[in-house]
Amino acid sequence: MTATLPRIRAAAPGSAPGARLRAAARRHGPVLALFGTLKLAGFCSFMYLLSSTGDHRTRDPRFGGGTHAWDVLATWDGWWYQQIALHGYDPKLVPVPGATGLITLEGNSAAFFPLYPALMRLTSAVTGLGSYGAGLLVAIAASFAAALGIHAVAQRFGGRRAGLAAAGLWAVWPGSGVEWAVYSDSLYVALAAWAAYAVLTRRWLTAGVLTFAAGLNRPTAVALIAALGVAALFSLRRREDGVLRPVLAIAMAPLGLFGYLLWVGDRMGDLGGYFKLQSGAWAHSFDYGKQTWDVLTSVPVGKFDYLFAFPFADVISVGVILLACALLPLLLRLRPPAVLVVYTVLTLALVLGSQQIVANISRYLLPCFPLFLPLAAAMRRLSLPVLCTVLGIAALASGSYAGYALFELGVP
Repeated sequence: MTATLPRIRAAAPGSAPGARLRAAARRHGPVLALFGTLKLAGFCSFMYLLSSTGDHRTRDPRFGGGTHAWDVLATWDGWWYQQIALHGYDPKLVPVPGATGLITLEGNSAAFFPLYPALMRLTSAVTGLGSYGAGLLVAIAASFAAALGIHAVAQRFGGRRAGLAAAGLWAVWPGSGVEWAVYSDSLYVALAAWAAYAVLTRRWLTAGVLTFAAGLNRPTAVALIAALGVAALFSLRRREDGVLRPVLAIAMAPLGLFGYLLWVGDRMGDLGGYFKLQSGAWAHSFDYGKQTWDVLTSVPVGKFDYLFAFPFADVISVGVILLACALLPLLLRLRPPAVLVVYTVLTLALVLGSQQIVANISRYLLPCFPLFLPLAAAMRRLSLPVLCTVLGIAALASGSYAGYALFELGVP
């Protein structure tokens, strides 16, 4: 009698961890390599400009100054994020004695949302880095995550080459100098891009969690919350994904944003305290586009007598505004899903409708990554060497228009 040996089933090639890693490397490696190379080129160009002028050595370390060129990356908002990571919050509305102008309140860290400094603190505890190194590490890691998310969204519309172009555009876009700085922008765009992708692929709970997190990072997450809500309502109307998951996503999405605003208001003893702080300490309020219009009608005729004028940086911002307005109808022509339309239109409305330092607009419009889609769709026709050359030239130039103009010639 012959014994029957049990058959051993061979593991599927794709199931081994090594095979999955190789597949992930093939899928994501080119995106990460292109984005990293472009960012490094722009970063080195930015550092060279800072070092060659040396102006940072004579400026206040809080406001674009420092001993070394790279110290500038942790100034302005970066200083506030470090204070939160090190000392936490103490929300207050403190009047400036005798103030009668726009600035009537002392600045307070409560104006800056908590997710990014919390990750800075966690990273510092795990790695032993100081607040500067931890903040930079979180921002750089998030910028790569954002590049992958933008690639994933763009690839659904124009294929792999369009996704690659969109990730490259994220690296060189005006305002991209803050992507590798102690700023929360990269983290927000990463969360927004992957939340949008989760909606596009109907992963509602993932989209809800990511939108919840985005609401803990920046106030403009209200645009993402609305976009998810509209997309979920469309899904409910079409009865595509049942009821529970879209409803849970709608319920979860705003909790981060409104929870933080309510907490700040409670600590200040004024439920509108966050908005009073933004208006009184930073002169940042919604004015229905009056400030933006004032700049748009002044800069083209060489007048810089408006509020918060930074001539060189403002010229760049005007160009960015016009570019965004030109790209929006091209995006709509692609007939993208509602989540991308609502998110982009509301983000544009919030940014352009606010009284603010207009030099910052090139940075504030970084989250409008769906505007990359028309350009990415057109650039996919370029051969890979030509695409890399075009983006490479833009990356080198970005050291000036996306970095130096913000940190040294304006206020990021």
